[in-house]
Amino acid sequence: MDALHPRLLVAEFAACFAFYNAVLPPLLGAHLVKGTAAGPYAHWDVAEQAVLVLFDRAAMAATLGTAPAPADAPPADTGMFVCRVADVDAAYALCLTHGATPVLAPTDRPEWGPTLRSAHLRDPQGTLIELQSY
Repeated sequence: MDALHPRLLVAEFAACFAFYNAVLPPLLGAHLVKGTAAGPYAHWDVAEQAVLVLFDRAAMAATLGTAPAPADAPPADTGMFVCRVADVDAAYALCLTHGATPVLAPTDRPEWGPTLRSAHLRDPQGTLIELQSY
């Protein structure tokens, strides 16, 4: 049984699929279980547990019977995808190589924990991502 996992509703499905399909395996050891860049759904697992699901924003709106948000509407920063990684600097560089937008470069955060290091960036849809090690 899968525990809780994030499901991102994205307007730029192909771009987000390409990004997460490139970075999730080396960052988290995740593997694609279902889906393609054509969408409207894809998910990745780690050890048979879902770690991330992408769902096309317009497909979700159709399911709910509502009008979809405009394709260019940025996601609200009411949540973020947090990944614990072995090396924040290497993970940050990997994400940038695959199309992430930098927000805050890798930084030591002793106020969050004695050995905590983090970085922040955005995926191709604009969703905030935090990379952390501790």
